[in-house]
Amino acid sequence: MTAHTSLQLPPNKKRRIMPFFGLSLGISVFSLSLLVALPFVMMILTTLDMGLSDIINTIKEPQVFFAIKLSLSMAILATLTNLIFGTLIAWVLVRYEFWGKSFINALVDLPFALPTAVTGIALATLYAPNGVFGQIFAKLGVALAGEPIKIAFTPIGIWLALVVVSFPFIVRAVQPVLAELSVEFEEAAAVMGANRLTTFIKVILPEIAPAMLIGAGMMFARATGEYGSVIFIAGNIPMQSEILPLIIVSKLEQFDVAGASCVALFMLLVSLVVLFAINFAQWKLSARLGAKTN
Repeated sequence: MTAHTSLQLPPNKKRRIMPFFGLSLGISVFSLSLLVALPFVMMILTTLDMGLSDIINTIKEPQVFFAIKLSLSMAILATLTNLIFGTLIAWVLVRYEFWGKSFINALVDLPFALPTAVTGIALATLYAPNGVFGQIFAKLGVALAGEPIKIAFTPIGIWLALVVVSFPFIVRAVQPVLAELSVEFEEAAAVMGANRLTTFIKVILPEIAPAMLIGAGMMFARATGEYGSVIFIAGNIPMQSEILPLIIVSKLEQFDVAGASCVALFMLLVSLVVLFAINFAQWKLSARLGAKTN
């Protein structure tokens, strides 16, 4: 007679594949609280010291309100621009083989590697009225409309800087999804008579849309808080090309810590609303695609 014994864990004890879950979770929560949550809490407490009326008056200051609108509008415009061109770059890198592909692929990450101030100085040098590209646009504007086209020291320069520093997010978000998407789906659509536009809309776009939304959220978050690359090409002209981060820095230089915290908190809340909306849309789209797959 053979005795068979089995080891059973108590009902309240469950084996985990990865050990030290409690310790890892505790360290993670502590790190996030110390590095992320605590600064935000201190910013909220500093802002609340002003009082509700002072907070509203600070946001309604004409210079501050214009900077908020300018920063948000340029961030949204840069995000929409990169959704198109970033996806196109990802498509070329995945679907085609050509000489210099590795170099271009590495070049995509250059805005991550370069200090933002270097990017801003380079853009200002190129697009200033006496710069290489600036002179070309000025002459083109005179020839077409009688007035030179200005890039640097205008909102166009802000948009350009935000496009440059944020486009790697969409490329790196869409690129792996396209790499996993088999070409056979496109070939099947072509065999069934679909043209290229229909194939992209019906076959490719639904698959890469969640990744595009993730990239859009990261791009928008980067663009709204961008400072180093923008201040050199924006010109920082009040009520014309002054961005919100510069307003915050100016208030800090005037020792108005509460006012700077108020403006930063408002911008943070607006950014969070947009990010939550993008993440919710991405979640709904992923759920819909999963339901169709099943």
